[in-house]
Amino acid sequence: MLRKRILAPLMALGLLTGAASVALPMASASAAECATAWNSATAYTGGAVVSHSGQNWTARWWTQNETPGTAAVWTSQGSCGSGGGTPCTYPNWVAGQWYTAGSIVRYTDGNHYRAEHDNPGYDPTISTWYWEPYDCGGGNPNPNPGFVVSESVFNQMFPSRNSFYSYSGLTSAMSAYPAFAKTGSDTIRKQEAAAFLANVNHETGGLVHIVEQNTANYPHYCDRTQPYGCPAGQAAYYGRGPIQLSWNFNYKAAGDALGLNLLQDPWRVERESAVAWKTAIWYWMTQNGPGTMTPHSAMVNSRGFGETIRSINGALECNGGNPAQVQSRVNAYQRFTGLLGVTPGGNLSC
Repeated sequence: MLRKRILAPLMALGLLTGAASVALPMASASAAECATAWNSATAYTGGAVVSHSGQNWTARWWTQNETPGTAAVWTSQGSCGSGGGTPCTYPNWVAGQWYTAGSIVRYTDGNHYRAEHDNPGYDPTISTWYWEPYDCGGGNPNPNPGFVVSESVFNQMFPSRNSFYSYSGLTSAMSAYPAFAKTGSDTIRKQEAAAFLANVNHETGGLVHIVEQNTANYPHYCDRTQPYGCPAGQAAYYGRGPIQLSWNFNYKAAGDALGLNLLQDPWRVERESAVAWKTAIWYWMTQNGPGTMTPHSAMVNSRGFGETIRSINGALECNGGNPAQVQSRVNAYQRFTGLLGVTPGGNLSC
């Protein structure tokens, strides 16, 4: 369906001074034993092994004052030390900084991630091939602990879903907006989760379709009046993802908010599960669309599921525009709230 959701635009090695010790290569410590702790004042030669933040690290070449876990010179040898877990003292993730496989970082959402592959500072919650959740010291490795929809219930909701729409992709994406499905009472949180998933269910045919099915619409989503134009091509901004993000200005706005260049590369929304989910949550949390409030505000302020429909498709469905489509969304919402064990509340239609 051709829809124009009007969104607000969003926008070397040198001489050493002072005394410094030099550490020579040593045999790697066993898995249960930590090597000598890393010291920022010590110069290490290639092959030297140190411990830092509960792991042993091996230097690839000469280094000094480069913290293990944040510099390419260090390679992780895995956890060390006795039982009881290690505290979460890993460095903060820095966008654009090089990380080697084994590096552990603390992301902006407070959770920890370990690099599975070398990467130039990709976002751990988006580039899930490069990063994996890391449990440091017995904590919960789930990137979004406490989500009111368990994976088993999610699978019940979407028995025929495309594997692209993964549960892990959704929970990873939620870190971009921590208030999503975590605001208010347990009932409110479950109602919001059900409302979001009911709408994406409708938009994607039960999380089956990744892209808009009517290819004839594809060239229509380029608004040439925008100063940035359509650098990815006239027909590049068709609907993608759980809420079928479309139009060049929407890709620009979502990309700016999420730190992704979706205007140049809108195809990321159909290539990467977490990116697709993030665009949907971005819309849900920040955009009024053709309505008067964000879908998130509608649910946490008990304005009713009907207001979320208005914010997504407005007059195309509401006020008699397409009552069958509205009812389809309502049916899914009632089914999902039933699975979550909460009442759907009032004002279901628009």
